[in-house]
Amino acid sequence: MSAGEHVETSTYLDGIRVLEIGDEQGEYCGRVLAGMGADVVRVEPIGGERTRSYGPFYEDVPDRNRSLYFWHYNLGKRSVELDVDSPDGRADLAALVAAADVVLDSRSVGYLEARGGGYEIWKESNPGLIYVKITPFGSDGPWAGYAGSDLVHLALGGMVMNCGYDPDPLGNYRTPPIAPQMWQSYHITGEMAVMSVLAALNFRLGSGAGQHIDLAVHDAVAKNTETDIPDWVALAKDHYRRTCSHSASAEGGGFTAVSSLARTQDGRWLLPYRSYGWLKGFVDGWPGTLALVQKYGGQVDLEDPEYLDLEYRARPEVAMHITDVVDGLIARLPYDEELWRLAQASGMPWAPIRKPEENTVDEHWISRGTFSTVSHPELDASFTYTSSRWVDSEGGWRTGPRPPLLGEHSAEVLEAWTTRPRTQARRAAVSPKKAVPVDGLSLHGKPFALAGVRVLDLSWMLASAGAGRYLAAHGAEVIKVEHESRWDGMRFTLGLVPDGGRAERDSATGPIPVPNPSNPNRAQGFMEINSGKLGVSLNLKDPLGKELLVKLIQESDVLLEGFSPHTLERMGFGYERLREINPKLIYVQQSGMGQHGTYGGARAYGPTAQAFTGLSDMSGLPEPYPPAGIGYSYLDWFGAYNMANAVLAALYRRDTTGTGCWIDTSQAEAGLYLTGTAILDHSVNGRTWQRFGNRSPYKTAAPHAIFPTAGTDRWIAIGCFDDQQWQILATTLDRTDWLADERFGTLAGRLAHQDELEALVRSATLDQDGYALMDRLQGAGVPAGVCQSAQDRFETDPQLRHLGWTVDLPQSEIGTWPVREVPGTLSASPSHIGGRYLRSGPSYGEDTEEFYARVLDIDSDEIAKLRVDGVL
Repeated sequence: MSAGEHVETSTYLDGIRVLEIGDEQGEYCGRVLAGMGADVVRVEPIGGERTRSYGPFYEDVPDRNRSLYFWHYNLGKRSVELDVDSPDGRADLAALVAAADVVLDSRSVGYLEARGGGYEIWKESNPGLIYVKITPFGSDGPWAGYAGSDLVHLALGGMVMNCGYDPDPLGNYRTPPIAPQMWQSYHITGEMAVMSVLAALNFRLGSGAGQHIDLAVHDAVAKNTETDIPDWVALAKDHYRRTCSHSASAEGGGFTAVSSLARTQDGRWLLPYRSYGWLKGFVDGWPGTLALVQKYGGQVDLEDPEYLDLEYRARPEVAMHITDVVDGLIARLPYDEELWRLAQASGMPWAPIRKPEENTVDEHWISRGTFSTVSHPELDASFTYTSSRWVDSEGGWRTGPRPPLLGEHSAEVLEAWTTRPRTQARRAAVSPKKAVPVDGLSLHGKPFALAGVRVLDLSWMLASAGAGRYLAAHGAEVIKVEHESRWDGMRFTLGLVPDGGRAERDSATGPIPVPNPSNPNRAQGFMEINSGKLGVSLNLKDPLGKELLVKLIQESDVLLEGFSPHTLERMGFGYERLREINPKLIYVQQSGMGQHGTYGGARAYGPTAQAFTGLSDMSGLPEPYPPAGIGYSYLDWFGAYNMANAVLAALYRRDTTGTGCWIDTSQAEAGLYLTGTAILDHSVNGRTWQRFGNRSPYKTAAPHAIFPTAGTDRWIAIGCFDDQQWQILATTLDRTDWLADERFGTLAGRLAHQDELEALVRSATLDQDGYALMDRLQGAGVPAGVCQSAQDRFETDPQLRHLGWTVDLPQSEIGTWPVREVPGTLSASPSHIGGRYLRSGPSYGEDTEEFYARVLDIDSDEIAKLRVDGVL
């Protein structure tokens, strides 16, 4: 597979029609569905959707058909221009809806209803319709009327309080939090919207029923951060931001930890992932570190015997010394020395901090078809787009055609959709397996979308384990298979609960010391990521264990796997063998860089993948500041989203065609999809990405920044996208004198004087209460949001509480703890994070006996013997 012109292939959603109505909140979802093969049609108002005015532009000439933003998010779609305020336009819209499978609606609440449409009207003529409503904060609740923007959502959702530059050695910040660039709040929301649509399509195959899906951007973003929530929920620990690394509590090295980045001789950056020693389940990176510095003769004293002791290396002063030695070596070598390759060869997850466009010439991504050359015949030119999100043994990803000109397909779509009725797909025969029990309805009193689906889960860590979490929430029976010979590292990290359990946490008046990480069943974060799953033990290194795995594969619909590339193949379970065992099996594997390609052996974690893709370099203040990156394993979440969506798409294709498959997903490929227009801008305009902090050069706004408020490390995000919002801001801050300043009289003027403007606003917000200021601004229509911490979201956010963003789930050893629910509600087949079993994650092997007896007919005596023999 190689990059090239758009070629039609068999896809996942052949025959599915999607009508997209709205702005940037829904465009990412529409693009992914188009890539999966759906016929996605944009309904645009007369003159075009407002996102056609977002930059950058082809040859920097603003024009509704030259927006690179619109190009990127609308690849593979078609455009219909309608005046829905006219009777004819409303009639045409109703006719299109009647012929659609899915409607994506991101207009304001009540907009379509005021024009004679909306779900309650349209479901009468189209009972199978899947209708997705995306709103900034939800259709109701205390913040339902608040204005959203990408920056405001990343602030209120907690993401920015994990992102930015290291504090000084005393824990004080010299810079504000820095939001990740390029519309990440809508990327998160879009992934969850895709997941909801795919779940609903799978449900409709068996039931014929459509449904209403309600999704709030705020809810989706608030559930995306990583370690800050488990640390707060379990131990009442706040986090400090860290550059291109995980935010961490003070005890976890939040402001005393060594630097995450190292500068090369020529001013570029590497991510020498600091792996001098690890907890259970991780690989010790010390031997590789020592071998690397020895190769260049820069080991200094690191060969001394005391460095063989992990506890010695973990001392702050020793870790700092090792870092100085390693960084000193990096500083003496140029970026193109590719020191990271030597580190990877020694098993260390190092990475270059790449510019996004540098990936387009990388043989690894070329071989995977990650990018495509898309023809724009109206310009007599072709450009490079990010396209495929994974490699599939059966094909399946559509990489074009080019984005539509305004109204380009109005006549043909109206004619085709209204004269050729939609054909609702039916479920194909699937090879029999021992039935998954379907015992009644979910906690919501309604059926699950994935009832009857069995998933064999060989995952570990969030990036792959998180996929099973979402499948379990939609009702699949997900079996986490593991063995104590290779622990999932999350069992010993991520919110270890105190010895006194929930009672000790609820009575705590300050941070609780981290308990001894020796028990594999005490990590609340692990339990949250594995909610709703069964837990069985199986030693895959044992020959009899492999025989049992064969039987389990025969009884499963899906195999999830998160091992290092080629691990399962080396064990005798390559895809050809898996297909022999179960021809209809959906096998989805996940790794940092993907198994196919030249990086198949690369070791990667979230920050490694983020560095490779360009996401790390894209976020931060302009040079000479270094990249700030994203302050947690952001691509672990997207790896989980991507993997779950691959399963759901493949299930739909299998259940309509009878075809199983092997899908090779990667965190980095998911990340490349999130670099927005950066790669396209380089292909079109030859421009290399330049960081711009918290400003908004593409959907123009000024001021658009994060400003300090009263209190320690308290901040508010504010964006003024027009003159009226600017006037309201000045008046609210009691600085009407700013309105007389000719520098700030127009948006163009404010953009030209952002340094001076931000200094003035900063001086006026410094003593303000953040929430009070937010409420005043939002009440007048100005997008504003407090930069919320984990504590803020968990304890005080009224909208999240209204949306039921967490639920209490029992766990057999640690008791009942809150767990983040899946974003979005489905009216006919609602998900529940507790899954079919209404519980949090499993203790190690706790369902072994029940599951093997039910599925493989193994009695308790045989199970006892298998345990003694080390098979279980």
